[in-house]
Amino acid sequence: MLRPPRALLLDFGGVLVDAPPQPPAPPELVHRLAQLVTGAVSDEQIAADLSEGFRAYALWRDDIGKSADPVELPHAQVWADFVTRTWPQHARDAVEREATPLAYAWTWRDEWQVRPGIPEALHAATDAGLPLAIVSNTLCGAAHRDFLTSSGLADLFAADLYSDEAGPRKPNPQLALLAADAIGIPIGECWFVGDTVHRDIACARRAGAQAAILMRSPRTDREPPHPDLTPDARIEDGHGLLALLRQVWDTAGRSSASM
Repeated sequence: MLRPPRALLLDFGGVLVDAPPQPPAPPELVHRLAQLVTGAVSDEQIAADLSEGFRAYALWRDDIGKSADPVELPHAQVWADFVTRTWPQHARDAVEREATPLAYAWTWRDEWQVRPGIPEALHAATDAGLPLAIVSNTLCGAAHRDFLTSSGLADLFAADLYSDEAGPRKPNPQLALLAADAIGIPIGECWFVGDTVHRDIACARRAGAQAAILMRSPRTDREPPHPDLTPDARIEDGHGLLALLRQVWDTAGRSSASM
């Protein structure tokens, strides 16, 4: 039986925000890179290398997630290893100098939308005195942070831990442990809410979270099964998270009243 948490640790994409697939080579990013390298690489080659880099970086993320304690790559290394490997040196140097703003542009999605029920769940949790923290793998956490600011949700979070800023990548438990430390709540009294079994539920279990909650997203359905990992609860969206919180709060209240 689930016990009421003292804090919530939440993923970004698939939990707080719907993250539809992004074109691997957004035209505006191709244009920006073309201006940066001043004709040293054609637009067609830039688009092709972005598409291949997007695929290669995704494969790297999947592969590194199988290691014991994965860590994120610096922005400059992502560009150098996955996109600009065959470019002239002066073009590679130009991209390296702008690696972080370019990572922001590659991460940002105009199609991001706050998931149904998330504002209600977050406000209910903060009204109940639960600190909230974000625990997210990402190429550029600044883009996530700015989206939450524009959505009016950023002030609800006591901490946000993004892999490109903190270093560890889920399922490395250190990312969750750092978040728990940042909000001053023992990890064993935190619920961890994510949309992937292999990264989020695995991270929650390895970190020793009180409960591992799986919120379904399109990415959840694409995951292969993991026979050794089972979430403590499955929910569909923010409405499901709020219903689950109210259920455990109500159960705990009835138990206290009967004592």
